[in-house]
Parts: sequence; C-alpha cells; structure tokens
Amino acid sequence: MPVLIPADKLRGFVGEIVAAGGSGPEEAEAVARHLVEANLKGHDSHGVGMIPTYMKNLQAGLLVPNARLETVHEAGPIGVFDGGAGYGQVIARDAVAWAMARAREGGLGLFALRNTHHVGRVGTYGEQAAEAGLVSIFFVNVLIVPGRVAPFGGMAGRFGTDPICITFPGTGRLAPFVLDFATSRVAAGKVRVALNEGKKMPAGCIIDAEGNDSTNPATFFGRAPAEGGGALLPFGEHKGSGLALACELLAGVLAGAGTMKDGLPNRGVQNGMFAIVIDPERFADRAWLESEMESIVAWVKSSPPRPGTDAVLVAGEPERISMARRLQDGIPIDGNTWNELVAAARAVGVAAERLEHYAASGAARVT
Repeated sequence: MPVLIPADKLRGFVGEIVAAGGSGPEEAEAVARHLVEANLKGHDSHGVGMIPTYMKNLQAGLLVPNARLETVHEAGPIGVFDGGAGYGQVIARDAVAWAMARAREGGLGLFALRNTHHVGRVGTYGEQAAEAGLVSIFFVNVLIVPGRVAPFGGMAGRFGTDPICITFPGTGRLAPFVLDFATSRVAAGKVRVALNEGKKMPAGCIIDAEGNDSTNPATFFGRAPAEGGGALLPFGEHKGSGLALACELLAGVLAGAGTMKDGLPNRGVQNGMFAIVIDPERFADRAWLESEMESIVAWVKSSPPRPGTDAVLVAGEPERISMARRLQDGIPIDGNTWNELVAAARAVGVAAERLEHYAASGAARVT
C-alpha cells in the first residue's frame, strides 16, 4: 500500500539526496521543489520517482551538478543557450527567465536550449511565464537510448516522449490556461509508476517488440523476459507522430540539441528546448484579453458533461484539483518507489539516521 507523505517532508528528503550528490543548497532546493510540485499536481511520472535515474546519471558523469546556463549566441529577442549537462530544473528555469525579460522589453523572447539534463515537467516553465502575465509556447525533444515512442505505423521506438506546452495568463477571476502534454499516448514515467504499483496500463498505450498491443508495463521496460522491450504509441495516431517529429525539428535540429538517430550515444536523459515567450499586451488591451479569455473558458465549460463525467475541465484544472487534495492529504508514494528513493539516497551517501527520519515521517499514514 502507498504511504502518504506530506509535501514538505518529501521535499526535504529529495533535497538532501540532491545535495548529497554534490549540488549547492539553491540547486538542491530548486530540483526538490520542482519534482515534488509535479507529484502535487498529479504528475507522478515527472515527480520524485525520477531521482533514482538522476542519481544513476550523476554517478555515470551524465549529469553535472551546479552547471549554469551558458550563452552560445544572443541577439535582441533571440538567445541560444547550453546547459552544460546540468539539472534541467535550474537551467530551463533560468532560460525562461531570460526570455521573460526580453518579452517585457520588446514583446518577444525566443530561445533555443541544448545539452541539458532532463528538464522535468515542462508545464512548470509555462506556469512561470503565465504567472508573470505572459504567453508561452514550448517544444521539447527527449534524447534517450533506446527510442521510446514508435512513429505512426511503426513498431520500434524512434522518438522520445517529446512534450509540447502552451500557456496563457489568467485573470483576476480565472487561473492560467496550462496545456502540457507528451506526444506519446502517455508519458514514459507513467509506465514506470504502473510497474512500481503493480498495475496494468490502459489498452492502446504500449506495444511489445513484435508490434502487438500490451497492457503489461514490463513490456515497455523490457523486464519481462518472454516479451523483450516494447514501445509507447503516439497519441492521435499520425497527429501525435507528426508533432513528435516537429519537436525533433524545432527542439533538436533548430535548437542545435541533436535528434534521435541510430548510434546515438547514451547521455542519460537530455532535452532540447525551443521556446517562445510573448507579451500579450503588444497585441491587444489587457482588459479585452481577460474578458475574452473568461468568455471562451466559460463557454467551453458550459457544455453539459457526458454521462460518467462530473464536469468539463480545461487545461490546468486537473493539476490544481490534485494539488489542493495532496497538500491536504499528502503525496502517495508506493513501496517500490520509496525503496528506490532510499537506495538512491544511500548511493550518494545520505546518512542512515536521515533515512530513518524521513521513513518515519509518513509511515503511519497509509491509504
């Protein structure tokens, strides 16, 4: 049964692990806050369950602690940056801050980011811009060996999960619009969560090595000897597959990050990012923008819900609902994920008494 751990306790534990891996206090806090926020918002695929992978990549030299955003080229509203294989949660945050400053100055900030370890939940950066009253668009590619997502009509992995994020600032009465999705049917981390929780995947998400449908998450990770490694399917058939290729072209080719290909060296989990941040007031009066946004959202939500659906939700609402619930009840962590976190902590030298302290923090609260 999963344990419910308060967000602050989980944040402290993850921060200690990252710090033990060599990160300074600011970086450790930023990474921990980002990951726990993903859990709070219901995206366990991008939450603290990523830490074992991060520590493995750190020990292999594929993740560099305390790396900082480096400017490759900068001209007016356009910036090209290198992340030095550092924590994407810090590198991408700083690149977005740069673009936000340019958007405030001239209406537009556009950047390309390369050579960056996993940036985590891309919606975080969209929220960063939206909270400042800015519009944002992100295309991200995922460089990982082997390929995880089969193209439409294919059965072998050729893409990463290649996410896209589009956000629009909210109003005094309405929260921001935050659309954040993988171009695969589900994020790879959701398969990891299902595997750790001993659950099946929904039909239509993964295929085995022969291209047959499967609901066994071990098929994807190649942990079932009889099945070998499988692949995720793109969402929307040719549409998701086409958007994944668009991510490779924009975040991989245009951004200079590189793309998925035969013989790609193992660099852990790296991301390329192509992002546009816009000041909407360069296009229309803010009062009109807010009025129209409220109008269209109200119109969308006025649709009578289908049978079995409680209400029509717009992008960003499920995350806010999840966050309110998990801040109150705690974040569910299954036993396998907790054991992986403890093993990762031990691997980087977190003291045994600290592990006991954090284990006790949630052990009495079981769902």
